[in-house]
Amino acid sequence: MLLKMEHLSKVYPGKKEVLSDFNLDVNKGEFICLIGTSGSGKTTVMRMINRMLNQTEGSILINDEDISKMDPVKLRRKIGYVIQNVGLMPHMTIRENITLVPKLLKWSEDKRNERAKEMLKLVEMPEEMLDRYPSELSGGQQQRIGVVRALAADQDIILMDEPFGALDPITRDSLQTLVKDLQVRLNKTFIFVTHDMDEALRLATRIVIMSHGKQVQTDSPDNILRHPANEFVKELIGKDRLIQARPSITTVGQIMLKDPVAITPGKSLIQAIQLMHDRRVDSLLVTDDAGILKGRIDVESVDYSFNTATSVGDIMDTDVFTVDSDSLIRDTVGRILKRGFKNIPVVDDNHKLVGIVTRAALVDIVYDALYGEAHAEQNHPSTGTSDSKKVGDDE
Repeated sequence: MLLKMEHLSKVYPGKKEVLSDFNLDVNKGEFICLIGTSGSGKTTVMRMINRMLNQTEGSILINDEDISKMDPVKLRRKIGYVIQNVGLMPHMTIRENITLVPKLLKWSEDKRNERAKEMLKLVEMPEEMLDRYPSELSGGQQQRIGVVRALAADQDIILMDEPFGALDPITRDSLQTLVKDLQVRLNKTFIFVTHDMDEALRLATRIVIMSHGKQVQTDSPDNILRHPANEFVKELIGKDRLIQARPSITTVGQIMLKDPVAITPGKSLIQAIQLMHDRRVDSLLVTDDAGILKGRIDVESVDYSFNTATSVGDIMDTDVFTVDSDSLIRDTVGRILKRGFKNIPVVDDNHKLVGIVTRAALVDIVYDALYGEAHAEQNHPSTGTSDSKKVGDDE
């Protein structure tokens, strides 16, 4: 057991109890999301883990060691921490920000510089960024640096306190993908505070729902969606998320079309428009000879650039929204529908194009989830009562 919290409570002098009998065991590699309304106690729990707050009662153990007996400064150096406003030191370069904790831990300069390069590579930012200052980066880039700074000293536990709350939806979506990928790849344990249920459902291996200083429900995202503990949890989830009537279809790979129309960058615009005509499509995905997705073109871009460009590579849009084939449907439907795209390319771990998801396929999923069991009840009245009960319970 990496982290164990037992019977935690917090009472401020002269005030009411803000946390009551909180209990949670966390294994290495878990992604725990704490969610609840304002004042529910979620941030209080997080701040107790690195002793920014001390509990009134109860105990917190990390690797079976009671943190109350640890030097709080040394404890905090063992725990990564990311906050909403990033907290980068404005007078330090990106290199110095990333290696701040390793320097405090007496790492050699060569080791620190190597680590800074590794961290920047993880977030796909160019090495020349290392000698820039935070003010020279966008908000999203600063937040990426904040994330890898928390990972730089190779801490096992990473605390994240509503880190993406102030970002625009597109940047937030990108950073959620990054954080989940890093957490899985590096096998780190994340404790993540959020007020956004979509974020919790997408990121967490387990969700802790809190209200007025108490745990209301602790479970996997799927179990919380299917079996909300009470009306408060149902309200927090929202009816639009209680779409779980087709558990047999869980990943994007199960609904994607496996033969997307694609073209290579070196082909001419005449060849592109001919392929569109032959396959009756108005856009093409662009891949290299190995099938790696490089971009997209559409009939409008071909028409606009026909007399000035010579190849597909000259006009392709390289900023293409994609989903992974093993992405969960419940994480993907809303993200795609909100963007209004007609179709979304599906890629594997190496960014190789493996399929395409159409809006029509997603509409079928949502329709069947909302109405499938009701139709089953009409068509099979002998079993309809039980099925109808399940739908009613989930709503």
